[in-house]
Amino acid sequence: MKITSLKLWNVPLTSHEAYYMADGKTCDTVTSVIIALETDAGITGWGEVCPIPHYLAAYAGGVAPAMEELWPVLCGADPVGPEAVMAKANGWLIGHEYAKSALDIALWDITGKVANMPLYTLLGGRRQVDMPLYHSITCIAPEEMVKIARDAQDKGMTQFQVKLGADNNWEADVARLRMVREEVGSVPLVYGDWNCGATSLDAIRVGRAVQDLDIMLEQPCATMEDCKRVKDATHLPMKMDENAHDTASMLKAHQLGVMDAVAIKLSKFGGLSASRTARDLCLHLGARMCVEDTWGSDITTAALSHLGASTDPKRVMNVCDLSGYVAPHVAPDGPKRENGRLAPPEGAGLGITPDLGVLGAPALELE
Repeated sequence: MKITSLKLWNVPLTSHEAYYMADGKTCDTVTSVIIALETDAGITGWGEVCPIPHYLAAYAGGVAPAMEELWPVLCGADPVGPEAVMAKANGWLIGHEYAKSALDIALWDITGKVANMPLYTLLGGRRQVDMPLYHSITCIAPEEMVKIARDAQDKGMTQFQVKLGADNNWEADVARLRMVREEVGSVPLVYGDWNCGATSLDAIRVGRAVQDLDIMLEQPCATMEDCKRVKDATHLPMKMDENAHDTASMLKAHQLGVMDAVAIKLSKFGGLSASRTARDLCLHLGARMCVEDTWGSDITTAALSHLGASTDPKRVMNVCDLSGYVAPHVAPDGPKRENGRLAPPEGAGLGITPDLGVLGAPALELE
């Protein structure tokens, strides 16, 4: 089997409500990049990557040039066995993991279809039927965030990520955490996320003000060292996100004691292959995992759901139904939230079929 063509689409995904984070980061309408790898056997593999602007070293406009640069390696290659192809791609184009993430997912999709197996079987076997979701609450007025938390809890959600820092008001952040915790009760998981946007001083003030509550903090500061200062001062558990992007960074976070939990985001690591390696390291280190991605629709949601389903449930803290936050749906048969949980599709490969009518005309075609 050989890869014969690559098609790429730029699809604007619009959030159901504007999504505000610290340091001026927002998600309203964001471009998701979808690729299709076609083969001489008539099997197509689908991939997706959706960088959030100003969030990580990634941007949607960089994916197409990366695919053009990689095309000499991809054209005519046997797509079955993603890691072999990705080894060649990594040697040809250094870095740009976010762009390679979509490529790697598409290679896994083809491999699963050739094997006639769901990806969770190839990623380690199915360890759980479905996974708990978290609901991410945009950083707005505390009273409005409480309403969002209440609505999500009524729909079965038991884990809540409270975005902090959008207004640079540490006292308002304290109110956000306190009011959401009071609203959802003592059992659900609640954690506050600054997306690297806080100073250690402000994060420590917030953490100390909620020390009496069961709260976890997520990536308050831009460096692991500052995150460690916050944890040491507040004695609250810490989740790593932006700083954890490969095995070396994860080992450093573990050694510093700031990785009680970690976000395994497919595009940060470079796709399912590298994320599986990160997953296995977490199993060794004992960290809980949030298996997800930066943003996206049905394709990336399907991919992360397969990785989550093939992981020890004692280590999966949660996954994310990214497609549930945006429109349009690019694949009507993609996985959807049900009573606060998410299950992977059952078909071969990713188990989904993107709607070409939604995608429209490709922005790039390589043959």
